[in-house]
Amino acid sequence: MTETAANPRSKTAETAKAKPPAINKARAFWLKQLHSWHWISAGLALAGMILFAATGITLNHAAQIKATPVVSDQTGTLPAPLLTRLAEMPEEATAPVPDAVARWAGQTFKANIGGKPTETTADEVYVALAMPGGDGWLTIDRATGETQYEVTSQGWVAYINDLHKGRNTGPVWYWFIDVFAAACIVFALTGLTLLWLHSRSRPMTWPLVGLGLLIPVIIALIFVH
Repeated sequence: MTETAANPRSKTAETAKAKPPAINKARAFWLKQLHSWHWISAGLALAGMILFAATGITLNHAAQIKATPVVSDQTGTLPAPLLTRLAEMPEEATAPVPDAVARWAGQTFKANIGGKPTETTADEVYVALAMPGGDGWLTIDRATGETQYEVTSQGWVAYINDLHKGRNTGPVWYWFIDVFAAACIVFALTGLTLLWLHSRSRPMTWPLVGLGLLIPVIIALIFVH
């Protein structure tokens, strides 16, 4: 008779010893939560991270990326009834044009001037139309109603660069940047916490994290003037 057969308790003890230790319930709970928040924030921030990383490169090489401005110029004449409405605007003012005039400009030129401040003088009404990747303006002669609308486009690279900077992008994009930034922070912090929780089985974790922190600090202190 073998020793194992003679001593069944020994076999049971060996089997129990071979089993992995029970995972701490609190640790398992937080691991699950962190993984959930990590992949959710990654999904929300994915498109934004690709956009902002790509535009970081285009902004860094803005001097090497040449753009040829494209100018679009349209003219028209404000109808007499609307010209009368325009005459009611005070001189040397910044108030927006009347709603009816704004609707006419939108229908005629596809120009969105409603609610935008103006530079109104005795001779003309000027509306600046700043936009990402370009610039625009619209003028209306207060005596004749002659209207000129001009848009200058610097190309798609300038457009996405301005999206990166939030330049002339409006309130919706402004809030998108804040939400995107918050998602990136959640993504980074949950990733850091997961690194900490798994660091015992991954000895290179903290050397790599330290290197990632040290490299930009050294560059900033030594090479940035």
